[in-house]
Amino acid sequence: MDKSPSQQMKDLNLQFPPAPPPAGVYRPVLVVGNFLYVSGQGPVNLDGSLMIGRAGDDLDKEQAKLAARQVGLTMLSTITTHFGSLDKIKRMVKVLGMVNCTPDFGQHPYVINGFSELMVDIFGEENGIGARSAVGMMLPNNIPVEIEAIFELHP
Repeated sequence: MDKSPSQQMKDLNLQFPPAPPPAGVYRPVLVVGNFLYVSGQGPVNLDGSLMIGRAGDDLDKEQAKLAARQVGLTMLSTITTHFGSLDKIKRMVKVLGMVNCTPDFGQHPYVINGFSELMVDIFGEENGIGARSAVGMMLPNNIPVEIEAIFELHP
């Protein structure tokens, strides 16, 4: 990709929600060596409220996928707030996507594609795709999706 992540954000006219404050005793982001670790993020709306719902119950797979995309925007907001420019990021390394869902809901990878597709839009096909896990579980405050990630930084 020829454009920087920050330029891609502008070109796609994407808006960040406010970065959420930590909900416990942890760091939202942590740099260790050449890696940026981002704590689990939920989907924050532009007004600062949390998206809520459970896939297979009051959300269908498309709504849950949009929530995962919103988690991506929330994560990028957290990174810029607590770390700095997205242009310091070289590539996505690892994603753990957790979907709040009913026991019979089986579309976890599809839902987390909402996040992964956004990362490709921002960092490109080569650098926006990393290793990934997608699982179903119960999540705090009835948020539909929580995602944590590891990024490699430019040297």
